[in-house]
Amino acid sequence: MRRLLVAAAAVLALSGCTSPAPADDAGSTSSPAPAASAPSEPPPDPGPTPEVGECHALTFRQAVAVVGRTAPVACGRRHTAQTYSVGRLRLTTPAGRTRSVDSEAAQRQARTTCTARLPRHLGVAPRDVRLTMVRAVWFTPSPARAQAGADWFRCDVVAVAGPRELLPLPRRTKGWGDAPVLEMCATAAPGTRAFRRVSCGARHTWRATSTVDLPGRRLPRPAAVAARMDPTCRADARSAATDPLDFTWSQEVPTREQWDAGQRYGICWVPVRG
Repeated sequence: MRRLLVAAAAVLALSGCTSPAPADDAGSTSSPAPAASAPSEPPPDPGPTPEVGECHALTFRQAVAVVGRTAPVACGRRHTAQTYSVGRLRLTTPAGRTRSVDSEAAQRQARTTCTARLPRHLGVAPRDVRLTMVRAVWFTPSPARAQAGADWFRCDVVAVAGPRELLPLPRRTKGWGDAPVLEMCATAAPGTRAFRRVSCGARHTWRATSTVDLPGRRLPRPAAVAARMDPTCRADARSAATDPLDFTWSQEVPTREQWDAGQRYGICWVPVRG
């Protein structure tokens, strides 16, 4: 029996963010005109509110860090994101103060809500989403739009095809979670230089088979992680092997950054035979 224990490998993660506010026009340096002759300014524009079911043609870069608002496209056209939930941000604190739309509290609300609602939209258990290339991304108004009254957050579903590439989505993504193209595979063993996480529809040599929860408030030591993951990963490898006495597996554990961001599980990987 042969065992391969792999150190932590980076898990590709997508996250939404606040669209940057447009630059303000330069102020005039001349003396102000009398109040009676000053032209009235138009009221601030909060912009449109997103709607569930909208589709967007996002690039990978836009999905990771939005650099500007993207208008919806017809879902019959090529698109890479679909809005599955829209909510309202809590921008007023219990003390009656107004928090910024790009504050940690506001972004945390969007992140946790969108992540929690994704499995139900896909029609799978939360644990099963871990082994797919599907990700939730979220967006909020720019600070300027928020000051004008916009208080929405938008949850989009995207699917990662490979490094810096998104999969085209079907017209309807509700109940789409068991599609084979979404399964998580890799080009090489986790922890090696050739490792790239890809959809199982692409060329691959390893497949993610299970996830193992890691208890505790702090990231466990490597020996403790290995001891907890060994039984599950070993069973997966034995089941996938042609020879029950000769099999290999790999364990991928979260990095410190991933642990702090909420990933409290490791991933079992086995090589693809044939």
